[in-house]
This record gives sequence, structure tokens and C-alpha cells, in this order.
Amino acid sequence: MDEALDEALVKDHKPAWKGGDQPYEASYGKLMMWFFLITDTLTFSAFLASYGFSRFKYPDIWPNPEDVFSHFPFLHGEHPLLFVALMTFILIMSSVTMVLAVNYGHKMQKKKVILWLSLTIVGGAIFLGSQAWEWGHFIHGDKGGINTQTEHVVHIAEGEKLSSVYALMGADGHDGTHHHFTVDQVITSLEANPQYNIRKANRMYLTNEDAIAYLRENASEVLLGANLKNNEYGHPLFADYFFFITGFHGFHVFSGVIILIIILINVIKGTYERRGHYEMVEKVGLYWHFVDLVWVFVFTFFYLV
Repeated sequence: MDEALDEALVKDHKPAWKGGDQPYEASYGKLMMWFFLITDTLTFSAFLASYGFSRFKYPDIWPNPEDVFSHFPFLHGEHPLLFVALMTFILIMSSVTMVLAVNYGHKMQKKKVILWLSLTIVGGAIFLGSQAWEWGHFIHGDKGGINTQTEHVVHIAEGEKLSSVYALMGADGHDGTHHHFTVDQVITSLEANPQYNIRKANRMYLTNEDAIAYLRENASEVLLGANLKNNEYGHPLFADYFFFITGFHGFHVFSGVIILIIILINVIKGTYERRGHYEMVEKVGLYWHFVDLVWVFVFTFFYLV
């Protein structure tokens, strides 16, 4: 039976899985790209699942993304998640330009491939620059927090509106100065400014008198900014996940931009014209769409939930 099957395969010139340029009518390059994307999907899924477990393990003390990501470059005031939404829009639009580049590659229209690939690279570069700004703002901080002995961070408020340590202390948090405040200084300023109070980690507001008593009993240090150890916004795990997940995704975007630049150079040199196809553009397009799709999930799980 095996010999008959082999003879039939040879006769039909349709060999079983033994190599060739297009196993299952897909080139090895595309197939390997899909394998890579599947494994990377599992990796990102594990990261987001881990974030979800931590997020819902500490629901009462987890930072609210609308309080954390509320600033926009060159604009004053609070703009919750507006800048992150703009970043997401830019990355999605870069996926659209990538689709157009692949489409014109199928049509062998070199000039239009160059145009849309270039716009994709610009979109990716803008996203990376925006991500760098967001990281810088997150690390520097803008409101400050007060760590307590229970490791729950509380924040300065004015009535039932979130304020900042800088406002209480009469300092400018954006003047480039490295500030340092002690718990005693904060308590003294609260005594001198009765309009200020604190918001606890569970988002309950205390009166000025209760806030002073609470800080005297529980406060341990004033936190300004965020890193892998301390986080002015709340639970330290929030900062850990932010740096790791957005950093890992940012590395993918950076790698994609570098690869796109290499592909663009090859397109300009006419490499794919001589090959008679733009399959390499299509394979990189698969990777770029994956990076964009992952960010949609990161945006949903990390910023919106």
C-alpha cells in the first residue's frame, strides 16, 4: 500500500511534506513567520493574563489608569487617556499603510510600495517617540504619593478632587528640579492648608484633620515618580507590569521599524523587482499587523480595564 501511495504521489507530482518552495501552498518564509507569531501570541497572552490576575487580586488599591495617564504633551490640565488613544490611532493607521504597501507590491508598483512603506515607518517612529515620552512622564511622575506602613499609597487631594504633593508644597513638578519631601513636611503643609486632604488607596477621601492623623500614624515616605521598586501611583506591581509589557511591545515595534527600513532600502534598490515578487514585504506586513493587534489588547487590558 505504501509503494502504491508513493507511486501515486510521484505520478501526480504532488509530494507529501518533504520540503519544496510551497508546502501546503504557503512559502516556507510565510509559514515560519506564522509559527513565530503564534509563539509570540502565547508570550503576550501570558503577560496579559498575569497582569489580569494581579489587577483583580488587588481591586481596591490598584491605580486608576485615568489618574495615571492624564497628560498630553504641550497641553495643560487633565486629559485622561487622550494621548494613549492618539498613540493607538497612529499605530492602527500605520497598519493601514502597511496593507496598501502589500497591495501595491502584488501589483508590482514599486513607487507606491516605497510611498506606503515610508509612511508605515514614520507611523512606527512616531509611536516609539510617543512611548518614550510616556515612559519619561511615568518615571518622573507629576502628582506624588505617600507610602504607608501597609504599603498602600495615598494621594493628596483638594476636597474630593485629586491634587498633588507638588501643589500642596507650592513646588513646580515640571521645572526639571529633583524635589525631595519628607512626611513631616507634608503634614506641616496640611496643617497650614486646611483645604487639602488625602485620598486613600481605596479611593476614600479623608478630611484634613483625619488625613493628618492618618499620616502621623501610618506614613513612611513620600514617593515622587515610579520605578521597579517604588510607585507613586499605587501598587508597585502596576509599574512593574507597565515597564515590562509596554517595553516588550516597544521592542517589537522598534524591531519592526528597523526591518521595514531594511525592506524599504531593498525596494528602492529594485531587489524585489528582479525577483519578480514582493513576498518579503508581505511577510513583514504580517509581523507589523501582529504588533498593531497586540497593542490593541494591551491598550484594552492595561489602560481601559
